[in-house]
Amino acid sequence: MSEQAATGLLIIGSSQAGVQLAASLRALGYDDQITLLGDENHRPYQRPALSKEFLQDVITKESPIFRTQEYWDEHNITVVKNERIVRIDKDPDGSGVAHARSGMQFPFRRLALTVGARARHLQLPGIDLPGVLYLRNADDALELKARVPAVRNVVVIGGGFIGLEAAASLRKLGKDVTLVEAGQRLIGRAVGPETSQFLYNHHTAAGIRILLDATVQSIVASGDAVGAVTVNGEQIPADLVLIGVGVLPNTELAQNLGLACDNGIVVDAHALCSDGVTVAVGDCANLPNPVPGAPAGDRVRFESVNNAIEQAKVAAYAITGNPEEYAGIPWFWSNQGELKLQIAGLSTGYDQTVIRIDDDPKLSVLYYREGRIIAADCINVPLDFMAVKAALAKGGAIPADLAADPAVPLKKITVTADSAESS
Repeated sequence: MSEQAATGLLIIGSSQAGVQLAASLRALGYDDQITLLGDENHRPYQRPALSKEFLQDVITKESPIFRTQEYWDEHNITVVKNERIVRIDKDPDGSGVAHARSGMQFPFRRLALTVGARARHLQLPGIDLPGVLYLRNADDALELKARVPAVRNVVVIGGGFIGLEAAASLRKLGKDVTLVEAGQRLIGRAVGPETSQFLYNHHTAAGIRILLDATVQSIVASGDAVGAVTVNGEQIPADLVLIGVGVLPNTELAQNLGLACDNGIVVDAHALCSDGVTVAVGDCANLPNPVPGAPAGDRVRFESVNNAIEQAKVAAYAITGNPEEYAGIPWFWSNQGELKLQIAGLSTGYDQTVIRIDDDPKLSVLYYREGRIIAADCINVPLDFMAVKAALAKGGAIPADLAADPAVPLKKITVTADSAESS
């Protein structure tokens, strides 16, 4: 073992989840040394702005930074940059040593994995050409931002959140943007058909060419750079190609430790891994569905800021010996140009929808199962989002027949458990 003194808790991954875990532990009175270790040569930062405000030059590169150095010093949290852990030796009591690629060793008494996820890479002819980029971390964003002024034609591969956010930002910067999506609709795994169609109509009206059910066959060189992208046999001019086709959870360290993994690191409702000691939080964690009333045994892996924060709080309780189960309503957001999409709940298994369309560009889609509200997609309608989120959290009901009128505020027609009992 290294001569370096063991830290009380080693958090591998200086992500949103890692930062929140450290902060929550200090708020709960945990007073042992905490080491927050990241593999990037940057201070801990927030990712959501990378595809939006940062790319559009609305904010500086300092704006996404989570905390000042004074905060880390005052709270006895050691932040380590640019160290990638390649192996962990762990004892049955949960202590051990993490070995970095540089040769550094980090002894610990307890371990937390907040290692997040990495961009899913495509295997295509021409994929290694300069100007073919991904957008997952700060270095990706810095390279993309540096290249943007010199390009005119951009092809974005992937019609999910990152692809649409980046496409809208690039279009706002005056670029000719073509977005290629392999599926039959946009963000098909997260929103319903009505929301997908609304997004398609808005973005095409804004000048983004969107190709659905489209297969990218190759990326064609022009000299040493990108020249075009071949889609369904058509060559589309491209000075730059941005790929956003989802992410893969980082489970390698967990697997090497013998921890259970299945679409992420398997944890219980307290964020504890299969060894009963290590915790895993955030995009890397596969957890019991926290939605009240979820089917027994249902498991999910969320990629959201809200989940990283709330699950980190639960992990902090477990570490301090006051376990509380993670139970809550998941919610998500995506800023796409002038559109703010907010999602409350999970629409999986819905059997009825209610569409609320107000002045363009506003839309709310409410999802019901067996007559009960289970989720909503809200675009530029924050009051609808908040009403549904509150109703789901409190077990309230929003009658579908009354919700269909967009002139009626959802908050006004929400029936809470308390009001139902008193009536």
